[in-house]
Amino acid sequence: MKKNIALLAGGYSGEFVISIKTAATIEKNLNPDLYNVYKIIITRDEWYHEHNGNKIFVDRNDFSLLIDGQKVSFDCIFIAMHGSPGEDGRLQGYLDMLQIPYTTCNSIVSALTFNKSYCNKVVKAFNVVNIANSVHLIKGEPFSMGAILDQLKLPVFVKPNESGSSLGVSKVKHVEELLPAIEKAFGEDDQVLIEEFIEGRELTIGVYKVDGKLTALPATEILSQNEFFDYEAKYTPGVTREITPAQIPASIKEQLENKAMYIYRHLNCRGIVRMDFILEARTNKLFFLEVNTMPGQSENSIVPQQVRAAGMNLTDFYGALLEDCYKPRVS
Repeated sequence: MKKNIALLAGGYSGEFVISIKTAATIEKNLNPDLYNVYKIIITRDEWYHEHNGNKIFVDRNDFSLLIDGQKVSFDCIFIAMHGSPGEDGRLQGYLDMLQIPYTTCNSIVSALTFNKSYCNKVVKAFNVVNIANSVHLIKGEPFSMGAILDQLKLPVFVKPNESGSSLGVSKVKHVEELLPAIEKAFGEDDQVLIEEFIEGRELTIGVYKVDGKLTALPATEILSQNEFFDYEAKYTPGVTREITPAQIPASIKEQLENKAMYIYRHLNCRGIVRMDFILEARTNKLFFLEVNTMPGQSENSIVPQQVRAAGMNLTDFYGALLEDCYKPRVS
């Protein structure tokens, strides 16, 4: 008997459009012989599924649909939302209360990893990877430009603390650029993270667990023509080269995979996550950047590239993630 799958897309953030593309790839690659897939769009005002040109609204009491007089309940939720509420743990907490399984990390892990500063502090405590020096600002609390510059060396990255797709991110090389960059980041979030720039190669790697087995996908090296891997570089064809698998020494590859899997285990991640690192040019040391618990899945996104480089197809990969989500989880 086919299972009913709710594929959730949209969300409340500026990553709405990217989420729709992610959901399109996932929907295209879910086996129709095994799953009835219902794509549900979530906005601040509406949660709905489109059926025969009409919006069918979700009953939020039990997360079900009423289609042609028949109630549709779901065996599993495939979350394809970047940003809130799909990546920050809010939706996961709601689904946990309803006891509906889903494909991502639980609410606590999602909330932690979505907050870059808090996640960095936890990962730093693992003592397995380097973390760039940083300053964490809260909207409404006073800060001193002098104090920031006493703690950090230019250049720095200024970024919203809880945001994705490099929205609101600036690279600051000169003192006079710092305050405008902070104001720009505060336009996206109530918290801002300022991190020292680490010169080196940008590497990113997908990690997932199925049937209790943890697997690292082939890593990708990101080569952007822009100053950094910003929104334009991520989503404009030709601006960035993504080399999968990354052409790195075997010793670095082993380190990268081991560190990423260690972080996955000790953060208690679930499903597919992607972790970003910098291989510092001067020292050849790996620096941790962030964890993406709902990485982009549009057709040419990094995780699909890595899945194909590992010799798998997306239909089998997504199917394995779905089947694994039925297994008991610790919430």
